[in-house]
Amino acid sequence: MTRASLRRIYALIYRHTSLYRHSWPRIVELAYWPVLEMLVWGLTTKYLASGGAPGAAGMTVAALLGGALLWEITLRAQMGMTFSFMEEIWSRNLGHISVSPLRPWEFVLGLMGMSVLRLSVGITPAMLLAWLLYGFGIFSMGPVVVLFFVALAITGWAVALGVTALILRHGAGAEALAWSVVYGLTPFACVFYPLASLPWWVQPVARALPLAHIFEGMRQALGGGGVAWGHLGWGFALAFFWLGVMALVFRAQFQGARVRGALLNIGE
Repeated sequence: MTRASLRRIYALIYRHTSLYRHSWPRIVELAYWPVLEMLVWGLTTKYLASGGAPGAAGMTVAALLGGALLWEITLRAQMGMTFSFMEEIWSRNLGHISVSPLRPWEFVLGLMGMSVLRLSVGITPAMLLAWLLYGFGIFSMGPVVVLFFVALAITGWAVALGVTALILRHGAGAEALAWSVVYGLTPFACVFYPLASLPWWVQPVARALPLAHIFEGMRQALGGGGVAWGHLGWGFALAFFWLGVMALVFRAQFQGARVRGALLNIGE
């Protein structure tokens, strides 16, 4: 990557961060949903665990809160990237980007950079809240939790590229998918229950997604079974596979929108 490419990527990230520097409602919005989710799930897990044995109660709280926190990583990574892209649509800036020296892959890397920043601001208060109110520290699993974070963020970016490709193809009519597509993966992600609890004919679908492997690995790590390197390896492999597939789809739709002139009037 050349210095010129890095400067263009930085310029795109700087443009988006400028929107947050003097807008506290935007900053609050980043942390609002993760904190609310942690409050709801924390109270729910405390209630569910109150009738069990102490060891079982602790495991229930850890598994459910860990699942909720890690699911927010995927969700915030996807929304952070998708909403940064939609900011370009709402500001009628896609046309300017298409004629600028910024290349499509630099554009995507810039959106990923913004996703990381938005994710960090959004998820940190939720992790602190889980520790202060419920005594749950996500890093109790050890340094391997960083690998979980990375794999889930990559999965979120893959979903975001698919959503943005649909927006490029179908325009404003597909913008609602930015809020809903990732939730459609929840039943197959096995966030709060093991893969074996799914019907046998659904399990192959779940196994084709990185999310199920990552959350299976999380539960094993929280249960004291050590690091599930097999699940983690499959999680990374599938995450990169789907990221590559969605990157090709995004590239094709971006080029198609440029040829059609849709970048100038998308969102209208």
